[in-house]
Amino acid sequence: MLIRQVRRGPKGGRREKHPRRRIVDAISYVVRTGCAWRQLPKDFAPWPTVYWYFTWWHDDGTVERIHDALRGQVREADGRDVEPSAGLIDSQSVRTTDTVPAATRGFDAGKKVKGRKRFIVTDTLGLLLAVHVVAASMQDRDGAKRSLLWTRLDHPGVRKVWADQGFAGRLVEWTAHILGRDLEIVRKDSGQRGFQAQPNRWAVERTFSWLTAHRRLARDYETSPAHSETMIRWAMIGIMVRRLTRGGAATRPGPRPLVRQSS
Repeated sequence: MLIRQVRRGPKGGRREKHPRRRIVDAISYVVRTGCAWRQLPKDFAPWPTVYWYFTWWHDDGTVERIHDALRGQVREADGRDVEPSAGLIDSQSVRTTDTVPAATRGFDAGKKVKGRKRFIVTDTLGLLLAVHVVAASMQDRDGAKRSLLWTRLDHPGVRKVWADQGFAGRLVEWTAHILGRDLEIVRKDSGQRGFQAQPNRWAVERTFSWLTAHRRLARDYETSPAHSETMIRWAMIGIMVRRLTRGGAATRPGPRPLVRQSS
């Protein structure tokens, strides 16, 4: 199903030398292992071919269409409507490498991170609805506007979005007056110490943990912020494909007690 939705290149010319399945596998390998394009194993197509398809499918919107189609299937398999009615928003600051231009990175004074900041909007299952990558120096209440706007345009059924206290202030009024949506701030308990899962918000935190399990996303390597967003969508595509294949969310086996063997 996934391969059938991947578009071919421009019409004309000779037949494809490399099956599209191998191209998709190669891109997924880069996202999962974090290797450089030039270091793709010889089992895949040549790296310039794989990278050309990566940029081509990014430019013509193929990656977004595949991602959105899979998200609808995962929601239906979970007994939900295809389109969500509520969302969650959060940001994550990540370090960058020397391949990232200085103009597209900054310093997050709160997290003490020099790099880029990822804004994501998810549904209540933690599935991606919108993603926006900016310099880490941008404030949450400013950088979130584009993600909320894209969510409003692409998913008009989302009437309510939960966020943490970093998004409080004028962004709440902007969301209500400009987008006609309710942005509710979930605040920590006054006596909270250390990490604690917040009601209505824990799913978006889990999504960030899903993403950073992919080594390509542990840091930001992409020259273009738009390509960083596409890398995040490729990671979510892999997560959703595995979830559909298993028939449900992954479960951890838990600790296994050590049993000594008698000699």
